[in-house]
Amino acid sequence: MNLNETTPDLAASDESAEQRPEERQRLAEQSTEESSSPAPESPAPATTESVESSEPAESAETAESTEAAESVTPDAPAPEATAHTVGGADSEATESEASESGASDSDEDEESTEERVRRLEEEGDIAADYLEELLDIADLDGDIDIDVDGDRASVEIRGADRLAGLNRPKGDLLDALQELSRLAVQTRTGNRSRLMLDIGGFRAEHKTSLEQLAATAIAEAKESGAPVPMRPMNPFERKVVHDVAKQEGLRSESDGDGKNRHVVIYPAS
Repeated sequence: MNLNETTPDLAASDESAEQRPEERQRLAEQSTEESSSPAPESPAPATTESVESSEPAESAETAESTEAAESVTPDAPAPEATAHTVGGADSEATESEASESGASDSDEDEESTEERVRRLEEEGDIAADYLEELLDIADLDGDIDIDVDGDRASVEIRGADRLAGLNRPKGDLLDALQELSRLAVQTRTGNRSRLMLDIGGFRAEHKTSLEQLAATAIAEAKESGAPVPMRPMNPFERKVVHDVAKQEGLRSESDGDGKNRHVVIYPAS
């Protein structure tokens, strides 16, 4: 084997080995520079990020609009509800005053005389049946008379001495039985009743004393020229006073609520 021929190869191999670290360092530096250079921006991802970031804003705005709409919706019918409440109170007051003054409802005005009498007689029959059953349960004697007085059914319990004694002196029992009788009629007919009940002529006697009391108040209003308030009264008593004041040409109005409701008589203007 010729050693001289192999020597250049070993030298070349040694030289090549010495150059490898330099090449590796150059390649490493080139790789570092390429990795540190900024990558080109891609328009597609930017658009996607923009869309994704805009979606929460839109949903937030939609939620705010929906919340605002929901908060307004319950308040919208408030005026109608208020008007309805006020109208109901006014209608109750009007019905009460109409009841006291003896005014009839529009439905009654449209009825013929025969229809009105037949309807009121039916109310009296229903109330009489109810009161007869009540007297039997309480083991009380009494006869019941039925009549029609103007625009009201009229029922009177006669010959009931024990019941009349329980009713005096203020007529509280009479008012309670009258209300129960009206409810019995309304349950059967479905219509509001203005039936009047009397026990042993109590209302007739009481009416006379009320008319005298109203005449005294009217004379005081004429003399003083100032309004005269009267004591608290039930609807029947107030109606009697209204009728007397009207006959004398004076104005009268009901004032107060509940048990304190009373009549005020005004002097002629």
